[in-house]
Amino acid sequence: MIEEPVQVSPVGRAKKAGFEHNILFVAEGGGVTFGGKMVLSVVRLVTAIILARLLGADQYGLYRLTLSVANIAVVLAVFGLDTALLRYIAIQVGRGDERGVWGTLQIGLGLTTLLSVLTGTLLYAFAFQIADHLFGEPRIVFLLKIASLIIPFLTLSEVLVGALRGFRRMDRPAIAQFVAQPIVRLLLVLGLLWTDFDAVLAIITFGLADLAASLLLLYYLNQEFSLIRSFRQASHELREILNFSIPVWLSEMMFKFQGNLQTLLIGSLGTVVGVGIFSVANQISLVSGEFSSSLNISAKPVIAELYDRGDLKQLGRIYQATNKWVVMFQMPVFLIMVLFPAALLSIFGESFTDGAAALVVLAVAGLIRVGTGMGGIIIDMTGHTRLKLVNSIVRLVVYIGFNLLLIPRWGVIGAAAAILIGEGVINLVRLGQVYYLFRLIPYNFSFYKPLLAAAVTTASAIFFGRILPPDLNLINTLANIAFLVGLYGILILLLGFSEQERQMMAVMTRRLRAKIWRK
Repeated sequence: MIEEPVQVSPVGRAKKAGFEHNILFVAEGGGVTFGGKMVLSVVRLVTAIILARLLGADQYGLYRLTLSVANIAVVLAVFGLDTALLRYIAIQVGRGDERGVWGTLQIGLGLTTLLSVLTGTLLYAFAFQIADHLFGEPRIVFLLKIASLIIPFLTLSEVLVGALRGFRRMDRPAIAQFVAQPIVRLLLVLGLLWTDFDAVLAIITFGLADLAASLLLLYYLNQEFSLIRSFRQASHELREILNFSIPVWLSEMMFKFQGNLQTLLIGSLGTVVGVGIFSVANQISLVSGEFSSSLNISAKPVIAELYDRGDLKQLGRIYQATNKWVVMFQMPVFLIMVLFPAALLSIFGESFTDGAAALVVLAVAGLIRVGTGMGGIIIDMTGHTRLKLVNSIVRLVVYIGFNLLLIPRWGVIGAAAAILIGEGVINLVRLGQVYYLFRLIPYNFSFYKPLLAAAVTTASAIFFGRILPPDLNLINTLANIAFLVGLYGILILLLGFSEQERQMMAVMTRRLRAKIWRK
């Protein structure tokens, strides 16, 4: 029987949490994060459309280029400490170590403040050299100087999000980062429509919105753990935290480099048109994995705390349960991308339908990514960050090698194939590493249910497509997608949920009703 969690002190509240409590937390936290990301996507799209119309292609390009530089500066300044705070606060909360929590917060907030100020100062000082030598665009100098002033706020928000998630709060970071920040930004843009809106104002509104989010996150953190206390009432594990954060930081830098490098390679080894087609296809593929990433975020503090107390049995059960959920959710999305790729891409324009084959390959890569479980998260949260760094190096080498080999031959499809090979290699490696280290696998007998439902749905959808060809018009396409999703959902219901899953859904429904009733 699943028991609803009892509210107790923030420090020490998760120490004796059982599987039911933890898996319910992962499910609810993942749902909240996913909902926040969907709000972010919608508001961000509306804002992007308004900005593009206000600024025009030239000014909007300058604005996006400036934000790209700012984002790289933030990764440098964060130094992997957002992930470190999440892990160590989760562990210390589980231990009831209030002094350790305070010391970890001091290290994380203090170091990133210093690094963000230093990074922002360097960006301001070298703005001309970056604009002139790197981009050959002198108009971006002033924009980079404006951006340098908001680096501390951008960095602070990332670290505060990590800290709050360490306290097992998924709702408050989602509200601040995925709801408040984009809405404040949109309102600021709308409020300045009467002005001579340009790229400078666009950067300023972005910075003010993130400042608002940072202040809200700081308020939430203070509610969770009072920051008004003596600095001496703390114990510090500086060396251990840095040993954890540095490999994470290097891995994140390589990941950022990898994405940008692939775009450059398609442009240099393929065509500029190919860059546009691949960007759209890749974006569709990445959006499809948001549910998986949301559950992974929610599971991080649970994994860190369970490993610290040596409860590998419960960790393994969570590993298997979450993997079944993400595959069950991902499967209809995967089938839609595989069966109707041209229809999806045509939303962006007929010129993008040439990327249909690439979208199918990316869909397979995405299914491999989520279907092999949260091995990367387990490696991170159990402190094996040097192994994470090795994996990142292997991944980067595989990506570069296969991009150089396949893009000249196959263009956009070659770039997609490089991602498929890279995801296949690294995720199978992680799968083996987690089994070797902990003897855990992400599969159990109930995993057959989404696979069986997908197989029957695929055969039925292909037959239905012959009766009502989806490529004739939009109505036919929507009818085919509706048939696919509806049949898959019915089959999942017929195959049934476990007793534990039914109890979880009942508890979540009761809690949702209670919240609505209170409002």
